[in-house]
Amino acid sequence: MKRSSLFSAIALASMLTACGGDPAPIEMGPTPTLPDQQRGLLPKMKIADPAIWGDQRPVVPAGFSITPIATDLKIPRQTLLLPNGDILVAEGRGGNAAKLTPKDVIAGYIKAQGNTQVESGDRLTLLRDANRDGTYELQTVFADDLNAPYGLAFIDGQIYVANQDALVRFAWSEGQTRASGPPEEVTKLPSEINHHWTKALTASADGRFVYVGIGSNSNITERGMMAEQDRAVVWEIDVESGMHRQYATGLRNPTALAIQPGSGQLWAVVNERDELGPNLVPDYLTSVQEGAFYGWPYAYWGPNPDPRVRPQDQEKVASTVVPDYSLGSHVAALGLDFSTPAMGAQFAEGVFIGEHGSWNRSEPVGYKVIFVPFRNGRPAGEAVDFVTGFFGEDGKTRGRPVGVTVDPAGALIVADDLSNTVWRVTRTR
Repeated sequence: MKRSSLFSAIALASMLTACGGDPAPIEMGPTPTLPDQQRGLLPKMKIADPAIWGDQRPVVPAGFSITPIATDLKIPRQTLLLPNGDILVAEGRGGNAAKLTPKDVIAGYIKAQGNTQVESGDRLTLLRDANRDGTYELQTVFADDLNAPYGLAFIDGQIYVANQDALVRFAWSEGQTRASGPPEEVTKLPSEINHHWTKALTASADGRFVYVGIGSNSNITERGMMAEQDRAVVWEIDVESGMHRQYATGLRNPTALAIQPGSGQLWAVVNERDELGPNLVPDYLTSVQEGAFYGWPYAYWGPNPDPRVRPQDQEKVASTVVPDYSLGSHVAALGLDFSTPAMGAQFAEGVFIGEHGSWNRSEPVGYKVIFVPFRNGRPAGEAVDFVTGFFGEDGKTRGRPVGVTVDPAGALIVADDLSNTVWRVTRTR
């Protein structure tokens, strides 16, 4: 598309999407009421207008404080707490999917305005607080020349990294500040087109397997079903052999995975499809059941068919599993971790979720870290805002949360890929 045509299209898009506000966001929880579908020429869009933090900070609940422990990073995505208390940060940006329509070009341009302009790090950075005083005095590159690293896991002295094209691992020893050599490849990961490039990662409780979330290659099969081979799935990979199988399917973009302590159950947050309106389809938190189908592309939130998919598959629609917990539509959940009692009584049992924030609503949602309480191993009760202030009352966006990691000592680590900061939230009483 020529430059003049692009800007004309963007101007038209602004006029088409600026009229009128969105209805109230879809409710959160296990049984949301789904609105009617809304389809149009373009979705409503709101650019996240970036600004620096300056002397401002994200907002946390009473009894907690928040501190930046690393700055000047290169697009921090996910973090990993190592056994000695060091933190690894995966930094980078991936994806190489071509735009299919003028609408894709417009949406891509608008989304880019709300993201950092920093060059992709393609590396792991190590943070160390040697005396445990809350100040991470060492910030150094642990490994570089990676390919858009995202998911991280640790098993028996090995650091596993999900690049956008392969699962790799590094040997680790306590005190190490730099990888001893290039990583070993465990297995290739699907990377053709890579419309959704992030590869979420977690390790099974017994360390025999890792699970990798692999997003779809389109919003709703615009590239055809052949392009969706081994996409919108969670893989289970044997860490010894590198062999894999599809563990669950129909998850449009499983952006973060976590194993529930005690039960060993796999959980995920999933980003759902666009262009059915500002309040469809809800992103969600769910337990991931072996062999289950979660709907994409044929259906959403149980057997609610998506009429854009042709031909339809009624058996697939009927077999769609209802997720456990609605997070609301377009919040873009990208981080997930289970809490511990060290986080205090109110936040002792449940999950923290990092919400990167919407782009296709005229009234933004997300841009925060929430806590979903659990009881008896399941989500129970209303979600609580835990870290806010990323999207300010002045309409400026100073940060966008991605990965969240719970430190068992009683802290939450939050990666912010707009201000290129890692934050640490701790209890003060």
